[in-house]
Amino acid sequence: MATIFVNDTTIEIGDDEKLNCIQAADRAGVKIPFYCWHPGLSVVASCRMCLIETGTQDDEGSTQMVPKLVPACQTPAKHGTVIRTDSEKVKANQQFVQECLLVDHPIDCPICDQAGECWLQDYYFDYGHETRRADIQPFSSRRKDIGNHVSLFVDRCIMCSRCVRFTREISGSAELAVIQRGHHSEIDVVDGQTCDNKLSGNVVDICPVGALCSKDNLYQQRAWFLKSHSSICTSCSSGCSIVADENKQTIYRLRPRYNPNANDWWMCDIGRHGFKYVHDNDRLLHASCKDNGSQKRLDPEEIVPVLRETIAAVLEKHDASYFVAMFSPFLTCEEAFLLAKAIKNFSSEIRFALGPSPVDGEDETFANGFTIHSERAPNRCGVTEILKHFDAHFLSFETLLSDLQQDKCKTLFVTGGYPKSWWTTDLCEHFEKSETLIYHDIFDCSATKKAHLTIPGVTFAEKEGSYVNHALLFQTTDRIIRPRGECRGEGQLFWELLQRTGLYSASQVREELATEITFFSDIADSVPESGVFLGEKRPLNTRTKQDSLPGSISQPIPDPRRPDPRTVTG
Repeated sequence: MATIFVNDTTIEIGDDEKLNCIQAADRAGVKIPFYCWHPGLSVVASCRMCLIETGTQDDEGSTQMVPKLVPACQTPAKHGTVIRTDSEKVKANQQFVQECLLVDHPIDCPICDQAGECWLQDYYFDYGHETRRADIQPFSSRRKDIGNHVSLFVDRCIMCSRCVRFTREISGSAELAVIQRGHHSEIDVVDGQTCDNKLSGNVVDICPVGALCSKDNLYQQRAWFLKSHSSICTSCSSGCSIVADENKQTIYRLRPRYNPNANDWWMCDIGRHGFKYVHDNDRLLHASCKDNGSQKRLDPEEIVPVLRETIAAVLEKHDASYFVAMFSPFLTCEEAFLLAKAIKNFSSEIRFALGPSPVDGEDETFANGFTIHSERAPNRCGVTEILKHFDAHFLSFETLLSDLQQDKCKTLFVTGGYPKSWWTTDLCEHFEKSETLIYHDIFDCSATKKAHLTIPGVTFAEKEGSYVNHALLFQTTDRIIRPRGECRGEGQLFWELLQRTGLYSASQVREELATEITFFSDIADSVPESGVFLGEKRPLNTRTKQDSLPGSISQPIPDPRRPDPRTVTG
């Protein structure tokens, strides 16, 4: 174990840990301010905000300090390292750096989208001079559209170069660069290119000030009005950990949440901007059933009784083997488990089928290894394992279509949750061959006009549960907003279909899941925020929630909702 001395605190770090002084000080509860450093990028030590006093203490207690200040981001913490962050010399440097940055910075905070989560604002209050000595000349920053989703406000830039390093080291597209020299240096795109790579939204996340802003939510909400929720991106099988920001039940942005087991610090633009369907006006918002050839609207409390009556009626009319329940790969593990138990309670002969997993092109891997998977479904692996437990010979989607053609399926219970209507004309023709269609999805389609029972579903943002990604990583997610209209969460619906009383509890169902299905046995204990790998034993990262959210040392991006992470203590 290496012993590190931070101000008046002594800490120990593992021999195999490679920390710089910023990270070591954070272990001791001391926050060192910085702009340019990011744990996922190369170190340039250019902002000079993290300069500290450092030295070495030998085993006899004798300390020898380095005469000059050194950048904490570039200085490794090793046995005997002494870190001083509270000396007058360090404080004077922080004040000078802040003053230098603000000399030419536009005073347009009232109209800046970064206001409320701007490190320049926060740091000046914490580390700057009490008064501004330079002449205050308010002016607005020059705005450039450098991509479909990114705007550059040139004069707000503090030249931390995070965005430049990101496009070179992570996306590999290298479209951003520092142009000009000295005082005239600024960020711009190279040779007329545009910042439109599929990871471009990350440059907005990592920008510590308001220089790079998202065009999608520009001037939409003030940061301090937003409420943050931990969630999982469901746009593909990667299962990126995210933070969803909402206000008054409307989602305004999704941002990556640090998870070394899934997505590290990043997320793709497909997932980042793929939540708009949650608020789509074309969503199904109420239930209905066929009544004398027309659709009759149902109240929410009528759905489960009518569903039970419909299932019981078709089982009296036809053999149970003619009943097929199709499980969507957008269901959570808990929902699929409850639905499987509920359906098998009616008859063990009812067959199961796995719904289609949309595929878009091929997997795309970037310079640092980040991959956007072509499979556009979040939980195929989890649903598949649950189906194996209840029906070892469950049908593929292609086999289901074949059975419909051959009249081997009289009753079809369809679950959906797809981000857009996936019922093509050909699919509708297949599904309409069933005598009884129970349709449970979030969007309407032509087949619903002939459905015996139509039930509105909810999106990923409106439910809690868990997903298993392509690498068999099991992760849990929280509900972000309330269900729209008369929609009810699938979990609550299937809970009541099992004739259970009270409210649906995802954690309670997870306990049952771990007990009954061997594949999920590793989730019997608590699931860390970074997830649990199933099916094989792998090292787990058990970082605490405090360490992995935006605004922490593990993920240093602006975030206004956390306790101030930048105040030096000790």
